[in-house]
Amino acid sequence: MGIEIEDKFDVTQDYTLPDLSDLAASVTGPKSHQLVALYYDTPDLRLAARGVTLRRRRGGDDAGWHLKLPKAKGVRQEIQLPLTRSTRVVPPDLAELVRAYTRGADLDVVAELDTRRSVTVLRDGDVKLLEVADDRVKATDRREGGRVVRWREVEAELLDESRRALLAKVGKRLRKAGAKPSAAASKLAKVLQPAPPPRASCKPGSAGEAVLAYLAGQADALLAQDPRVRRAEQDAVHQMRVACRRLRSALKAFKTVVTDTERVQEELRWLGNVLGEARDLEVIRDRFGKELAGLPPELIVGPVRDRLGADLLAREHEAYGRIRDALSGERYYALLDSLDALVAGPKLGKAAGKPAQDQLVTIAAHNWSRVTKAYDTAQAVQDPERREIAMHDVRKAAKRARYTAEALEPTLGKDMGRLAKLAEDIQEILGTHQDGVVAQETLTKEAESARQAGEDTFTYGLLVGIERDSAERAHADFPRVWTETVKAVEKLL
Repeated sequence: MGIEIEDKFDVTQDYTLPDLSDLAASVTGPKSHQLVALYYDTPDLRLAARGVTLRRRRGGDDAGWHLKLPKAKGVRQEIQLPLTRSTRVVPPDLAELVRAYTRGADLDVVAELDTRRSVTVLRDGDVKLLEVADDRVKATDRREGGRVVRWREVEAELLDESRRALLAKVGKRLRKAGAKPSAAASKLAKVLQPAPPPRASCKPGSAGEAVLAYLAGQADALLAQDPRVRRAEQDAVHQMRVACRRLRSALKAFKTVVTDTERVQEELRWLGNVLGEARDLEVIRDRFGKELAGLPPELIVGPVRDRLGADLLAREHEAYGRIRDALSGERYYALLDSLDALVAGPKLGKAAGKPAQDQLVTIAAHNWSRVTKAYDTAQAVQDPERREIAMHDVRKAAKRARYTAEALEPTLGKDMGRLAKLAEDIQEILGTHQDGVVAQETLTKEAESARQAGEDTFTYGLLVGIERDSAERAHADFPRVWTETVKAVEKLL
């Protein structure tokens, strides 16, 4: 797997590559390659429409199967596998990674690209810094009986991520010589010209425009995490779960703008719960690992690290298996279809057509009032245990107020960013307390298992003490944070 950082340029057939020798210690090349690539997609181009490229390429220094995922923050993730004999069957590992896009549809060859490539490499000694590829392309659209398109393009790919300034300098030099930034995201897009996923439009400046833009962004974020979750990449489950929560929160908060979304909300809740098991185990395993690392070695008695590390990791892997099963099922595909339909043709309420400033500030204020009402309700409960449960509702309300404010910041400005931060402060301190309580329960269960196995439980007691202290400090500090937050919000709203 690699991260692709590159700029593409359209050039004329008689374009002359400028001298780049002054931009690096040395320049080697050009070296020529003949590349033949077959591109795979569904008949209706579901991959290309989302900026996904799946190909089998012969020739050059990186022959094999390549999967390029959509660009995010200027980079594209590329996954490579060795070349296989078959041109008909996509390697199962790659087919699995695009399931969220294909949703069960077959993959077949949709295009063939024959490229004569001339490569120039900018170096610092033995280190390759940047590669400039000058490509003359013959592309055949295999869907339309052999329609052929020819063009020339230049691609500057950064090989050393620390040298982004070099990429900018090379790009400037290429443009000065007459190159123009490519209008197409990829060679495949240039020949197939896939239509992007449909998006509903609303009156400029309306509440509907702002809300639909946010929903579309979060739906894209959820989809983008799917391949990363399947590969169990760092933080991927967390990011996908957050996208679920933000979507569900927005659909609740903006129910007067986008209507009739209860079914989608319920399915997002289901997916969030599927993701939650592995994420919670990941968090608590990391938590215990840091606490054990902070203890003197003589205080770690018995196989505590195994129980709180390897055992929890095994459970986490089992949870990942359940996630992969869910992500390959019809229920998940139906949810993705529902999200596509939501951003393409939502049912809009009367509030959607009204000015964003008027409607959305009112919604933000209403969502904060839910936090204060939940707090007042919790404080009225006399029984301490029941009050703790009620305070969990305060945390959930604060999280929804935070997500709502984050959604509105691009439209309403910095005040919404401040509101989101204030709501997050409430969410975080209540979360610290709740996490400490849950950690104590987990440690107590693990200690009992250790006791039954005849192991020393001394270290578990120490860890319980650490967690109890953390929870109690958060509990004691909450009244101050609450008072300061309420005053600050009153000034904003």
